[in-house]
Amino acid sequence: MKATQKLHDLGQSLWLDNITRELLTSGTLQRYIDELSVTGLTSNPTIFDQAIKSSKSYDASIHAKLKKGEAGEQLFFELALDDITQAADLFRPVWEKTNGVDGWVSLEVSPLLAYDTTSTLKAAKDLHARAGRPNVLIKIPGTKEGLPAIEEAIFSGIPVNVTLLFSSEHYVAAAEAYLRGIERRIDAGLNPDVGSVTSLFISRWDRAVIDKVPESLQNQLGIAIAQRSYKAYRDLLNSPRWQRACNVGARPQRLLWASTGTKDPNASDILYIKSLASPFTVNTMPEQTLIAFADHGELDQMLPVDGGDCEAVLTEFAKFGVDNSALATQLQDEGAKSFVKSWNELMAEISDKSDSLVNADQ
Repeated sequence: MKATQKLHDLGQSLWLDNITRELLTSGTLQRYIDELSVTGLTSNPTIFDQAIKSSKSYDASIHAKLKKGEAGEQLFFELALDDITQAADLFRPVWEKTNGVDGWVSLEVSPLLAYDTTSTLKAAKDLHARAGRPNVLIKIPGTKEGLPAIEEAIFSGIPVNVTLLFSSEHYVAAAEAYLRGIERRIDAGLNPDVGSVTSLFISRWDRAVIDKVPESLQNQLGIAIAQRSYKAYRDLLNSPRWQRACNVGARPQRLLWASTGTKDPNASDILYIKSLASPFTVNTMPEQTLIAFADHGELDQMLPVDGGDCEAVLTEFAKFGVDNSALATQLQDEGAKSFVKSWNELMAEISDKSDSLVNADQ
């Protein structure tokens, strides 16, 4: 039995953090579903930028959409929705079999809106309506400005993947925004069953401190942050407030481990997969990491519900000047800026390809 199936059987969902036209048309994504226990998919501006930049498989679609008068951001979202809806259809049997617990795909609103509540909510509603699939999550950043949009989106019945979370405090704030939206639906007599996950970024913690701490502490900070967040997650799910909502049909919002590809070449390529094994969570992993875990993955033990030794580990990092709260804020800001950079590069790539295709017609 492959390690991916063992992990799935232990109660963790394995999602692919990638999407390309080739993955869909070659049958590779379907093979990952059938053979590697993949039950969902996430995307972001960086992934789409790399997919379109490195392939000619989008050229025909771009050409056709140009003839319809589409361009820029509008053209991109049409391309993205083509891919996302195809992927959603592939995962639809999983979504139906699990009654909506699993089988989701994610599409992100423009990262330019990370600090604009009103525009984020409007974009989320628009993308979800255009996708026209019940198993599409709209990614909204868990910034201060994003939290009200998350609450309103959930109240509106839009499934949400809360992204760019970096700490247990970030997680709790996002979870409470989700729960407020659910509670408002309950008070309004609406169905409280609205899907959602919260995406906690892991590897960026270790990359940020690799030159600030001794070798004995390297590649431990992200896992310690995950342990602390997992405790907060399980404590919240066991709280009377969550249980009251669940008693009237609300769906628990699952914690998702994101950024789980190993950045340090000296560390195990499956470090964040085997270390974050935990039931009732999702791990969305890069394609290379998924394949590596299927090839030589191993499972040691489950993530401790009580946080394990995370507080002791975090105390050690504090001795070297690592301020977790300040670093979480910094990482969230850098993450938002990184996605904006990828977005701008993506728009430039689409513009260049559009010009090239138009010139080829002349």
